[in-house]
Amino acid sequence: MEPAVFETPLLNGLPDEIALLCLARVPRQCHNALRCVSKRWKALLCSEEWHSYRKRNSFDESWIYVICRGTGYKCYVLAPDPTTRTLKVIQVMEPPCSAREGISIETLDKRLFLLGGCSWLKDANDEVYCYDASSNSWSKAAPMPTARCYFVSAALDDKLYVTGGLGLTDKSPNSWDIYNKGTDSWFAHKNPMLTPDIVKFVALDNELVTIHKAAWNRMYFAGIYNPVNQSWRGTANEIALCWSGPTVVMDDGTLYMLDQSLGTKLMMWLKETKEWVMLGRLSDKLTRPPCELVAVGRKIYIIGRGLSTVTVDVDTAARVDGFLVSTSTGPLMEHDFPPERCRVITI
Repeated sequence: MEPAVFETPLLNGLPDEIALLCLARVPRQCHNALRCVSKRWKALLCSEEWHSYRKRNSFDESWIYVICRGTGYKCYVLAPDPTTRTLKVIQVMEPPCSAREGISIETLDKRLFLLGGCSWLKDANDEVYCYDASSNSWSKAAPMPTARCYFVSAALDDKLYVTGGLGLTDKSPNSWDIYNKGTDSWFAHKNPMLTPDIVKFVALDNELVTIHKAAWNRMYFAGIYNPVNQSWRGTANEIALCWSGPTVVMDDGTLYMLDQSLGTKLMMWLKETKEWVMLGRLSDKLTRPPCELVAVGRKIYIIGRGLSTVTVDVDTAARVDGFLVSTSTGPLMEHDFPPERCRVITI
């Protein structure tokens, strides 16, 4: 008869339920230190139990991951600072594919994916790298069925969707690759209705809005892809005005766009009337375009060159002479590199 194996308690003298409640309150910035305490603590912090417990008890924190390209890609991790109501740099990472161009990034749950890309020495490739924020580690994910660079991507319902880009062969002009996080596998989907002119995805209302560019007249139009039955349908082309500006969808499903064509304006999409309305203007001296958008809670962060940041609270934002009242901070890094992609991971 084998002796019974007793699991080491999380905290000596406390039931695991109480210990978990105590540990879950520790700020996310200290989680790297917690993982070094013991094997069980490390396993806990990498588990879905930890992730869901912090979320269920409103202990979770959202960090922003910004990809900038200077002499190679770097990923800047930013966290909201409640004392100053601005962002601060928590970590700077150099991804495994930092020497590439034309990569795309997306997030699923607590993982950040870097997809594809190319370099001067290598054509478009199919490699996918995954950063697990809960373990602070990089690994390789299943490669894409089609090698791509400078392509379109989106995340929706625990799946990644990619299409278009450079590096495609004659056999895959309309290829539509879908990644399943649960199985770490890709499904190559080809649809004769899919035109190879998609310039942008917007994940909205559990569907993908596809923004297309008509080659014959350089006009933009929109469609909607339903992932359940893998079908497309037409929609109001007015939404296609977001083709040139960064967009973000808030937690209530409202779509916002930063229009940088004639000055800088924050726009909101009205689903009922199918039109864009202007919330207000923003100073170019503060936003420092080109910019990217991310949302944390009810705040929109407009991140520009050098990681300069303008914060707009959509619930309390007021306008003075047409300009939005906001808070802003100057550059957070020495170099004046523009952001290429921004995503959020909440743990």
